[in-house]
Amino acid sequence: MFSKDFKLGLLGGGQLGRMLLQAAIDLDIHVKALDPDPDAPCAKIAPEFVVGSFLDFDTVYQFGQDCEVITIEIENVNLEALKKLRSEGKKVFPQPEVLEIIQDKRVQKQFYADNNLPTSDFILTDTVEDIAQNLDFLPAFNKLGKGGYDGRGVQKLSSAADLPLAFTAPSLLEKAIDFDKEIAVIVARNEQGEVKTFPTVECVFHPVHNLVEYLFAPAEVSEKIHEEAKKIAIETAEKLGIVGLLAVEMFLTKDGKILINEVAPRTHNSGHHTIRANHTSQFEQHLRAVLGLPLGDTTAHSKAAMVNLLGEDGYSGEAKYVGMPEALAISGVFPFLYGKKITKPFRKMGHVTVVDEDLTSLKAKVQAVKETLKVIS
Repeated sequence: MFSKDFKLGLLGGGQLGRMLLQAAIDLDIHVKALDPDPDAPCAKIAPEFVVGSFLDFDTVYQFGQDCEVITIEIENVNLEALKKLRSEGKKVFPQPEVLEIIQDKRVQKQFYADNNLPTSDFILTDTVEDIAQNLDFLPAFNKLGKGGYDGRGVQKLSSAADLPLAFTAPSLLEKAIDFDKEIAVIVARNEQGEVKTFPTVECVFHPVHNLVEYLFAPAEVSEKIHEEAKKIAIETAEKLGIVGLLAVEMFLTKDGKILINEVAPRTHNSGHHTIRANHTSQFEQHLRAVLGLPLGDTTAHSKAAMVNLLGEDGYSGEAKYVGMPEALAISGVFPFLYGKKITKPFRKMGHVTVVDEDLTSLKAKVQAVKETLKVIS
C-alpha cells in the first residue's frame, strides 16, 4: 500500500499507541514511536522505538526527520517542532493548530463559545482571588488550563469553604451540571473531508477518581439524542478542521440538552470496545484518517461494554492479575492488558471488552468481570 520506506511517526508510546500499533500491523505500516519511558507499552512491539521527551523541541524535530506522516497518542507534545516539520513538507495530523486549542482547557472552552457549540457556562480565572470574586457561580468545577488528565487538574468547588482546594495557576470555573448521563461520540475526519462517527456510548465515571470506570455501547438514549450527539460531534470536528480522530465527551442534562464537556484529538478510552464490537476499530479508523485512506464502516455488530482494569487500592509493585481464568471462562469477555510492569492504586493497567446481544446479560457479565478480575502486587 505504501512504499517500503514509508514511516509513520507516533508521539507517545502508551497503551493507546500499543493498540494503534496492533492495527498498523494489519495494514503493514511501519511505525516509529517516541516516549520518555523505556518500558512504555509500545517499547517492545514498535518496529522502531525512541526514548526521549515529546515535549522537547529538538527531540521531536529530529524524531520526525525520516517520517512522512506524524501523529499522536497524547496531546501534550511540542507544537513548535511539529509546525517546523510541517513547514518542511511533513504531514502532521492532527494539525498543530488543533492541538493548540485542545491543550489548554481555557482556549478549548472559549472555542466552543465562539463557535456556538453547546457547552456549560464558564468563567476564566487566573488566580484564587478571581475565584473568590465569583462565589455566586458555585457549585462549579475548577479546571487547570494546562496539564490535567485522567481526573488530575479537576477540583469541585461547592462553596467558599472549598477555596483552599482551588488552583493558583490559570484555570477556569465550569458550572456544575445536573446531568442525567455522560455520553461520548468518536468522530473521524480524513484529509478529503470524509467524516464518520461511531455510535454514541454511555460512560460511567469512578465516583472518586474522575476517570471512566466502564461504559456501554450503544448508550441507552432515544434515537433523537443519538442523532443530536452525532451532529454535535461532526460539527465540532468540522469547525476544528481536524484530520484524525476526535472523541467528544458530552453531558446529557435532565431536561434533554446535550452540552460538550471536553474533547480529545486522538483515540480514546470511550472507543476501546470497538476493537471487538464494530466492523472498524477506532485505532484502524485513526490510521485511515491520518493516512488519507477511505474511512471504515463503524457499524456495531453487537452490544458491548468496556471495563477499565485499574490497579487495586493499597497495592503498589509488580503487577499480578487475579481472576483471569474465571473472567476468560465467561463468553464474550476479551481482556486487553497494556504491558505495564508496575501497578499503582487506580493506574490503568488494561481494559476488558464484553460483547453480548442482550443488554441484561451484558450488564451481568460486566458485574462479574468487575468482581472477578483484579490487579494486585
